[in-house]
Amino acid sequence: MHVLVAPDCFGDSLTAVQAAEAIAAGWGRARGGDSVTLAPQSDGGPGFVEVLASRLGGLRTARVSGPLDETVTAQWVLDGETAYLECAQACGLTLLDGPPTARTALAAHSGGVGELIAAALDAGARRIAVGLGGSSCTDGGRGLVEALAAHAGNDDRSGLEAARERLAGVDLIAASDVEHPLLGPMGAAAVFGPQKGADPETVQVLERRLTEWAAELGPGIAEQPGAGAAGGIGAALLALGGRRESGAAVIAEHTHLADDIAAADLVITGEGRFDDQSLHGKVVSALAAGARQRGTPVLVLAGQVTLGPDALAAAGITAAHSITDYAGSVQRAIADAANQLTGLAERTARGWP
Repeated sequence: MHVLVAPDCFGDSLTAVQAAEAIAAGWGRARGGDSVTLAPQSDGGPGFVEVLASRLGGLRTARVSGPLDETVTAQWVLDGETAYLECAQACGLTLLDGPPTARTALAAHSGGVGELIAAALDAGARRIAVGLGGSSCTDGGRGLVEALAAHAGNDDRSGLEAARERLAGVDLIAASDVEHPLLGPMGAAAVFGPQKGADPETVQVLERRLTEWAAELGPGIAEQPGAGAAGGIGAALLALGGRRESGAAVIAEHTHLADDIAAADLVITGEGRFDDQSLHGKVVSALAAGARQRGTPVLVLAGQVTLGPDALAAAGITAAHSITDYAGSVQRAIADAANQLTGLAERTARGWP
């Protein structure tokens, strides 16, 4: 039997690559005769670059500005003339010096993402996909634009004009499944600001800044779906001529996931929490839809499972199993995630027909 192992990340416990390896190890213990293909997935957030590097190779590094101006080492992928970047590599929450605070929420910027784009351009990229998610900033991508403009050279043009010219002829993709606009109660500051340390007063300051920046970005940009992704970096990419695509779809297309599904007799996927949200545009739902067209069974191994049999059947999922139930507690499931996922995969494999 040919098994396709294609999980998303498990929150902060396991990357998608680590989860795929753990599942494959457990499955192999019980069914060593099966062939297993590892195809870790991502929706554009943290892990986007790692997932693509695991399938495409071409991993590169660049020294860029971090969210608070310290220099960080960011990874990206170059596959032919296509570059894959990840904003979390340059301005991610994990790059802050400690937990996020109101101070860091105000100070964090996206300049390093612009520097990553510049590095990709210098390497000859003509198509650039930027994975959005996990950012610590809410600057609307202003830092990104300013960094690209500086890379284009000093002249009398505005930052946006210079950045657009630098990207002339480049296919720019904002890879994200976030549909939030830039401004308002469902916008970047109001929805995601508190996750980045912003208290109510700071959220108001961020909203004012974004409103002023939106006027510079041009009419209609702030309202577009995905403009609020990654603290508004989505808006900047759209203003620079980019287009938004589903992060999960970008991964699926560029790793040839459809071919993997077609060759599989069983698909195993998973994520940290498998709930109703998982069935709406997430990695699991995309895999289930593809497998259902071919009548291929799908198993979900997740940190927690809240869906019942009827919901699973309607989504085309054969069964879903919880690491928490297997481990006996949420604490153990998180603290020993890799081993517990391996054990759950082994037990599931032993019970598979």
